[in-house]
Amino acid sequence: MGRILARHFQSCGHDITVLSRKPRIEPWRVIPWDGATPGPWVQALDQTDVLINLAGRSVNCRYTAANRRAIYESRVASTRLLNGVIGSLHNPPRLWINASTATIYRHALDRAMNELDGELGGQEPGAPDTWKFSIDVAKAWEDAFFATPQPRTRKIAVRSAITLSPDRGGVFDVLLTLVRWGLGGRQGTGTQFVSWIHEADFVRAVDLLIVREELDGFVNLASPNPLPNREFMRGLRQAWGRHVGLPSPEWLLEIGAWLIRTESELVLKSRRVTPGRLLAAGFRFLYPEWPEAARELVQRWRRGASNTQPAFGLWTG
Repeated sequence: MGRILARHFQSCGHDITVLSRKPRIEPWRVIPWDGATPGPWVQALDQTDVLINLAGRSVNCRYTAANRRAIYESRVASTRLLNGVIGSLHNPPRLWINASTATIYRHALDRAMNELDGELGGQEPGAPDTWKFSIDVAKAWEDAFFATPQPRTRKIAVRSAITLSPDRGGVFDVLLTLVRWGLGGRQGTGTQFVSWIHEADFVRAVDLLIVREELDGFVNLASPNPLPNREFMRGLRQAWGRHVGLPSPEWLLEIGAWLIRTESELVLKSRRVTPGRLLAAGFRFLYPEWPEAARELVQRWRRGASNTQPAFGLWTG
């Protein structure tokens, strides 16, 4: 998500500074930070208009004790650090957008979850303990974010669904690889819902959050139309032009997840999340439905994601 946002803001002519544990050559300024201690990045943060914190170890791993600690601390500790630093600045950011996740909601098959009446998750009956861990991390992350009032800084926690772009190595690239290899059938029962958002709508939603100063608190970033996994995969197959995809039963997913050192929760948990506050604010999605979004992403993937950019347009539509 960070690279998607950086590309977008740079294309709009904004001055961008990225804090990174792994400094590298980019088209924008990169300053090293460890997510645990103050450093030269503090000076860069002073007089910054908008802070977007996406720090957090990838959850695409096995939930061993060491990985659980890293996932938790990389999110909670870095958020606490930023709270302490912002409180000491002469000119703190007027807006702080902090990452959260749609995984904070319960495993939902019966109805959609939104910010107003969605039920936060717990230990769903029959669900693995690893599912509860993900929810506990999300809650602790948001608690750390809102724990320290910042009178001069508006705060928004974005509960994001999977953000899909045609970048190589991203989630969409992985899913499309399954389709291309003939493995793009339903995963598990296929009844679990997939919440998603096209990258163009993701950055346009962030633009809205920046300009609409009355918005704060929790905001879902997701398409208004989540759909069952079997329909999601069917839409991707149709966008690619493949009619058949082998299904992956749950037992096979568990074996595959163990082999590639990840967790089956990422596929099997039903995330049925809708953007209640975005819609109430008048946001109009460029890609509200999956089939159209899948076709656009496939077209750009075929051309090469690095050579193309989506048409973002205005958020008001």
